[in-house]
Amino acid sequence: MGTWWALAVLLAGVLAAFTVGRTPMSLSDLWAVITGSASDTLQTVVWQIRAPRIAAAVAVGAALSVAGAAFQGLFRNPLVSPDILGASAGAALGALLGIYFSLGIAGIQLAAFAGGLLAVGMVYGVGSTVRQSDPVLVLLLAGVVIGSLLGAGIGLIKTLADPYNQLPAMTFWLLGSLSGAHADDLPALLLPVALGLVVLLLLRWRLDVMSLPEEEARALGARTTLLRLAIVAAATLITAASVAAAGIVGWVGLVVPHLARFLVGPSFVRLLPASALLGGGFLLLIDTLARSVAQVEVPLGILTALIGSPFFIVLLRRAQRGWA
Repeated sequence: MGTWWALAVLLAGVLAAFTVGRTPMSLSDLWAVITGSASDTLQTVVWQIRAPRIAAAVAVGAALSVAGAAFQGLFRNPLVSPDILGASAGAALGALLGIYFSLGIAGIQLAAFAGGLLAVGMVYGVGSTVRQSDPVLVLLLAGVVIGSLLGAGIGLIKTLADPYNQLPAMTFWLLGSLSGAHADDLPALLLPVALGLVVLLLLRWRLDVMSLPEEEARALGARTTLLRLAIVAAATLITAASVAAAGIVGWVGLVVPHLARFLVGPSFVRLLPASALLGGGFLLLIDTLARSVAQVEVPLGILTALIGSPFFIVLLRRAQRGWA
């Protein structure tokens, strides 16, 4: 039943995204566009402007939500988000370097993607040097350290950037936006997201085992090191691809998995599909609000923070009583 609620949120988000905007559209207008009987203007608005943006929002929302659910289970911590291993910070630093060196859109996305993967590689490199310790705790602490280092790099690039041309673009990108979503850019987002989601969905039964303490998971026959590497790699891949396409969109990977867990329970067999549906619908609704609430487009990070911050406070209070 909970999965149907998540699907309903996604469908509501799609309808809202198609019909709400500077060019308002009724359901009959949307049907006319689908059947090919609408005006050229409506056809252009739907297929060339809104449809690519909707596809990007669904992909980013689903990716961040599934990555968040996977990381929360893997690290057995309800306060973990997809950027815990520095993927978001690394992707942000890569994108800012692309803007600083005046690369094109494709170059900026590639730099962001490479930065995210490099950041996680650094975290694993640091973690592999620490022996005889809890590997989960080591990865968490290494992620905090590398994330702080990358944050310093972001601050340095912003300091060196041209304050009139480059700095505004950097600041706006860091706040998150899907305004630059175009059909030509979708393959760079959809292909890695699809690959990572398929891997995580195929491993969703194993995630139930990996959410147990290390000794218990091994006693059940799980190859914990290999599984942890596969889960982290897949979650990082979709996180880096999302950040490369939309910038830093915080709180989605923290809030949505808990909402999905409330709907379908803690089992990852149901949790990951529900998180994907709910995350796609949630970000669609946020993006629709971002481009319609004011004369100028509001960055996604601002709206997600306004919703996520109160939820995080409630979550901290509940975390004192444990988490299952």
